[in-house]
Amino acid sequence: MTDKTKREGQPFERRPLIYGRAKGKALSRRQQQLFETLLPQVAFPLRTSASDPAIDPHTVFPGLEAIHLEVGFGGGEHLVARARANPRTGFIGCEPFMNGVAKVLAAIDEEDLPNIRVHHGDARDVLDSLTDASLDRAYVLYPDPWPKARHNKRRFIGPDTLASLARVIRPGGILEVASDIPDYIRWTLAETRRDGHFLWTANSKAEWETAPQDWPGTRYEAKAIREGRTPCYLEFIRAA
Repeated sequence: MTDKTKREGQPFERRPLIYGRAKGKALSRRQQQLFETLLPQVAFPLRTSASDPAIDPHTVFPGLEAIHLEVGFGGGEHLVARARANPRTGFIGCEPFMNGVAKVLAAIDEEDLPNIRVHHGDARDVLDSLTDASLDRAYVLYPDPWPKARHNKRRFIGPDTLASLARVIRPGGILEVASDIPDYIRWTLAETRRDGHFLWTANSKAEWETAPQDWPGTRYEAKAIREGRTPCYLEFIRAA
């Protein structure tokens, strides 16, 4: 399956889909208004052709000290909490699911969070648009596990996206991956080892089963814990 939709400002390459549905329940009138009025103001700019120059995110967040990217922010709990707690950091949040984007737009509007930019779509669009070594940290939290073997190639963590992440995360920067699916954890460790650009920092089981001290959590994570699943938290350093 390929992504045949094309939103304004979307890059030029057609790729296999790595996410499921893009819309759930109908948006409220206010949410629709935020899509029409606020999203154009806070949308992260993208390259639309191979001849376009890459985008330095520091020009989008002038004066801020660091740039973080969240891939698939879901309901936005983690993204908004991070932005609220770190006003000197710029956050790029990517999410194809319309209802999740609506929640983040509402938070930006209600809490006045100028350090968030949103891409309503595939995170690979943003990765393809960024300049080299321009991110300090990237989060891939509870990605779709695509559990069937024939769908494994749709998993976000894979050779192509790891190569893109290695290009845009600066040496010494951080890649954080969280999942409650043991097979996805094993997959991530195998793929990052094969890629060679990311060094796993954990020294013990307790480290990867314990959330970082500043971890704000997500609604999905809380549900997984209630249902008896154990989240794992993998932190990788981008090798020099």
